[in-house]
Amino acid sequence: MRVLAIDTALEACSAAVLDTEQATIVASETRSMVRGHAEALMPLVADVMRKAQLDFAELDRIAVTVGPGSFTGLRVGIAAARGIGLAAMKPVVGLTTLATLAAPYVAADDTMPVAAAIDARHSQFYLQVFGAGARTLVAPRVATLGEAVWAASAADARLVGSGAAAIAAEWPHPDGPPLVDQRRAPDIDWVARLGAAAIASQAAPKPLYLRPPDARPQQAGQLSRR
Repeated sequence: MRVLAIDTALEACSAAVLDTEQATIVASETRSMVRGHAEALMPLVADVMRKAQLDFAELDRIAVTVGPGSFTGLRVGIAAARGIGLAAMKPVVGLTTLATLAAPYVAADDTMPVAAAIDARHSQFYLQVFGAGARTLVAPRVATLGEAVWAASAADARLVGSGAAAIAAEWPHPDGPPLVDQRRAPDIDWVARLGAAAIASQAAPKPLYLRPPDARPQQAGQLSRR
């Protein structure tokens, strides 16, 4: 199986191609960025496909992160993945950013819990806690700092994501968490690996929004309706 993976959900623009027959990532590229995903993504995908020496028709599926994350970034990646899938007539699978952040640690040792935490600003965090065997202990949700600390420390979980340091700073146990990884975006190679393992669906992937957008219409600028 050949999988094209795309991630624009957080603070990176990434693409990779996995060949499961060779059990290797044949091409991968990541650029750190907070904004500008829309302009950067398709040239980056084209570059990765060129390095992989593949046409889109030779892919078996496309994998894309669906959130939680940046509202604009999510829509950029999902729209691109769906467009490529439609043009190449290939299935598109969606993966959460929380699962892809946790994946390397689950793969390394699935007996130890992992808490994936993304800084959602305003003293809130997107959180998911995985237990032994990758079983979900705390489903994806928006949590306050106190709630995130309680959930992660109760499981004595390893911490990964942009919210990891803030949670570690409030850890109630003197020894601290077993591990703190402050990475601000998933490893695109793991997006590809999870994408290969995922069950393809007929439904197109949609953004996973755990809270409403920060932006609001300006009421003062609206015209009254009669």
